[in-house]
Parts: sequence; structure tokens; C-alpha cells
Amino acid sequence: MKASTKINKSWFLFSMMLIAANLRLPITMIPPLLSTIEKNLGIPKSLAGLITSIPLVTFALLSPIIVKVAKKFGNELTVFLFFILLIIGSYLRVIPTIGALMFGTFLVGVGIDSGNVLVPAMIKDHLPNQIPLGTSLYTMSMLLIGAIGTALSGILITKVSLQVTLMILSVMAIIALIFWVPNLRYNQRDTASTKHVNYRSVWNQSLGWLITAFFGFQSLVYYSFVTWLPSMLESHGVSAILASNLLTVLQLSGLPCSFIVPYFSTKKHGFKHLLIMLTIGYAIAPLGYLFSTGNLIFLSIVTVVTGFGSGIAFNMAVIFFTEKTTNHYQTAEVSGMAQSAGYLLGAIGPVLFGYLENALRSWSLVLEILVLVSVLLVLSGILIARHQPIAEQ
Repeated sequence: MKASTKINKSWFLFSMMLIAANLRLPITMIPPLLSTIEKNLGIPKSLAGLITSIPLVTFALLSPIIVKVAKKFGNELTVFLFFILLIIGSYLRVIPTIGALMFGTFLVGVGIDSGNVLVPAMIKDHLPNQIPLGTSLYTMSMLLIGAIGTALSGILITKVSLQVTLMILSVMAIIALIFWVPNLRYNQRDTASTKHVNYRSVWNQSLGWLITAFFGFQSLVYYSFVTWLPSMLESHGVSAILASNLLTVLQLSGLPCSFIVPYFSTKKHGFKHLLIMLTIGYAIAPLGYLFSTGNLIFLSIVTVVTGFGSGIAFNMAVIFFTEKTTNHYQTAEVSGMAQSAGYLLGAIGPVLFGYLENALRSWSLVLEILVLVSVLLVLSGILIARHQPIAEQ
């Protein structure tokens, strides 16, 4: 009997949401702590910036490897084992040394990547008739707790020490691991009884590469905005506090898309409506940042619409993992493939655009490039929406 017919679906949903809650939190809680980390460890900004880029590079390098590990040990057990590494890494970062901080961050990235790659596959496997619900709860938990973590770390660091702040926020991973344990009984290894499953590798199919391009483009645009939006706004005379608050607004504005995208994905012409919203949110709205203005109402509207576009893009990428594959083996493989290249672009983009701004002393070209990438994102989305699911054989 397949694992998907036996699993307690309610428990799986709840524990999956706890896992998802830890897939951005260990990264998004760091930016408000960077100045304290620099001061406590005596490191330059360039080195401190690695704390946010190391996990992205880890995702790029390890995503295909995690797929292979999961085939051998099973999805549920793989997530469990890798989350142990996440917890170890989280508490290594408490130790006030550069080596512990960097190695701990690497382990955190390894642990997060197991959830990034395998949770969409488990949703398709365990909830074949409830994929929109599972996807909604997965992305909502990830984005909401990630945004809350940013705000909470900024508050905690003003009340307690850096070490205590890191320890408190890292407890969430321990809670997720404990509640994940019952799912291990449904772990399905790639044994002799399952190796006969026929599925055609996504690596030699055009749709696999289109989904990879879509995920890569959305990753590049999102992480570039998360990294540089405050600097873009400050260059127009916006205060640092207001710029930081608008970045939080950008992240929160994508939350409704956790439900909007799965809903429209099941409707006739639904992807057409989503692509129109994506065009407005990512290819048109960011042009508003080209205007040198400190008008709060104007900037708030531009930021909300851009953030909404980011939510549409990310949720569409996750939907493509499940809706455009035939079985959960392919889902895991296309998820690993897309996130490998996607997060590599996500890590390169902020560095490249920071270099361009340094050279040109202007964010205009950077914004124009981001809009161009967003146009390519929409075009790849159109091709994917029109394409039949990846062939099983």
C-alpha cells in the first residue's frame, strides 16, 4: 500500500507547516542582527554579508544531491536528518566566533534545502487531491514566519544579547523536528518495490528547463529587491527607517498569493489571469522606483504591488513543480533542478547589481535590468502554462 493512502493528512499538514516555517526564518532573522554581529566579532560588512548569501549558494549546490539522498532514504527521513543539521548549525551560530558563525550558517543552508526541495514532492505524494491546499499552507507558513522573524529579531536584539536572540528564534526548528517524528512511519524508500516506477527524467525535457528558468528569474528579482530596495529608496532621500519598513511591506504583500495562486491554478484560464497579475506586479510596478520621490503614498502603492508580484511569482513556481509533473519522483527532481540554478541566480544577482551601482552611482540601470528579467519571467510562464505536464515515460 502506498504511503499516501495511510498517512494522517491533518497531522502531515500541521507538521509540514512547521517545517515550512523554518525555510526562510533562519535567513530573514539575520539582517536586523548584522550590525551587532559586525560589532561583536569585529568583521567588515562584506564578510557579514556572507551570512545571507551562504545559504543561497548551498541551495544551488546541494539541491540535486538532496534529491538523490531522498531516493535512497525516503523523503520524510531525509527531511528529519537534515533538520538535525539545521538545528546544530543554528546553535553553532550562538558561539561568538567567525568560524562557528560561518560553518553554522552552512549547516543551516543544508537543512533548509531539504525542505525546499522535498516538501512540494511530499504534498503531491500525500495530498494528490488537495495539492492547492497543501501548497497554500506551505508557502504561507514560509513567507509569514519569515517576515515575522525579521521583525521579531529587530525587537529582540534591542532587549537581549545577540546570543539569546539567536537561541530564542532557533527554537522553532526544534519544535518542527519534534512534530515531524510521527511522519517517519510513512517514510517510503526507493526500494525494489518502488524502483520499477517509470518516470522520464526532467533534465532532458524542455519543460524542466523552462520551469528552471522561471524559478531562476523570480529568485534573481526577489533577492535583488530584498537586498537593495532600502538603498534604492535612500538614494531618493527616503529615511533609513521608512526604507526598512517598506521592505517589510514588500515581503508581507505577497502573503495573499499563497491562496490566490493555487485557487486560480485550478480554474479555466486561471494561469492567464495570474500572468497578467505577474506582469503588473513585477514588470510594470517596479518602474515606479525610477521616480525620485519621497511621497509615502506613491512608494507604498508601488511596494505593495511589487510585493504582490513577488508572491505571484514564487507561488507559481511551486505550483509548476506539482501541476506540471506526473508523479512525486518527478516533482522532487524538477524542484531540485529548478532550485539549484534558481538560487545560484538569486545569490549572484545582488552581488552583480551592487557592483553595477558602485560603478555607475545610479540604481536606474539596475531597475531597468530587473524589469527586463521580469519580462523574461512572464514569457517563460506563458510557455510553461501552455505546455502539457512532463511526460512520465
